[in-house]
Amino acid sequence: MPPKAPEVHQNPPAPIASPSSTPTPSATLEDRITHALVGAAVGDALGGPVEGYSPEQILERHGGRIGGIVGPWNGDAWRTARPLAPYHKGDGHVTDDTLMTHALVRVYTTVRDHLDAYAVADHLVPDLMTTPRWIPELETDALPLQRVFLAEKWLATRLHYGHVDPREAGVGNIVNCGAAMYMAPVGLVNAADPATAYAEAIDVAGAHQSSYGREAAGVLAAAVAAACAPGATPDSVVAACLALAKDGTRAAIERVCETAARHTDAESALGPLREAVAPYDTVGPDYRRPSLGARRPSRLHAIEELPVALGMVVVSGGDLRHAVLGAVNYGRDCDSIATMAGAITGALGSPVPDAWSKPVAEASRLDLWAPATALAGVAREVFAKDTARRRAREEAFARLGNG
Repeated sequence: MPPKAPEVHQNPPAPIASPSSTPTPSATLEDRITHALVGAAVGDALGGPVEGYSPEQILERHGGRIGGIVGPWNGDAWRTARPLAPYHKGDGHVTDDTLMTHALVRVYTTVRDHLDAYAVADHLVPDLMTTPRWIPELETDALPLQRVFLAEKWLATRLHYGHVDPREAGVGNIVNCGAAMYMAPVGLVNAADPATAYAEAIDVAGAHQSSYGREAAGVLAAAVAAACAPGATPDSVVAACLALAKDGTRAAIERVCETAARHTDAESALGPLREAVAPYDTVGPDYRRPSLGARRPSRLHAIEELPVALGMVVVSGGDLRHAVLGAVNYGRDCDSIATMAGAITGALGSPVPDAWSKPVAEASRLDLWAPATALAGVAREVFAKDTARRRAREEAFARLGNG
């Protein structure tokens, strides 16, 4: 059993932050991977306790906008209070978004090359099913499969028990952000190459999701990869996404980001961003009472989380703190929105405040930096392999041209 975590002091409610630190164009690959993975975990932890609520409910509950780590929505009654029981959301605890992200990093450190749907079946599913790990929300060691949502348990059902072709296993699952929420490592391994990141994530996510859920996973990976390019900006990240995204996902990103461009503070953007994404979101206005057509395959719709995360990146000018707090105070599926916003702004080079990262690591009893160090090593190995493969093809193609 890990040692007891130190007490986490809650920050008092505060207005949504203005930009505090601009992205660093000179940030190294290691810097960007670290900021992205730690930023994603911090966004996850800050958003967890208010997941499923509206901005108005958050404002009333906390007496103002959330400005940092807060406690569970129901206080000490978190063990039994529905709808979140038995999970201890709050006090700096990460959720399944981070558990799945770290699991995918472990797959990369095993394979040490590009991944596909078969890597999910051969490595990710066994990791979730067989290795007990500390689960912050359960405050105990458990199999990660016992914590993840039903949409992620689908992986074990289809791949381990059903023996379904991994490339098609996502068909039939609810269409949500389940795959997109942990796809940042794919973008980081393919840093500065959004097209390759998109293609790899689409393959990987095929084992988990279909339709616009799978598409969102590909575009999120592309966004993170595009953000890693030196000199990248929120606008260049959005442009890379629009160049690759398809159908309703593309339309939703375009509309939300056009709306976001008219705002420079998250407070004024909360309502407009929701209005912009609403026509593409199948869940409907009441997040806890999804519409009849919710989460069903469609070429016309999109998950809500990715377009809003990109919108917050635009509103914040690429500042991680501003983007994450905007995402958290947006409510609804805000832990996943903040996870994505933290990953993208971190990849842009915006650092994570120590006032967040250290308490989250301590409260969650997780080393948030070790996965980043490991993934940076893998990214460099994969780049070296890609370079050798490209040169071999160039040589072969040149010989074909001279034949």
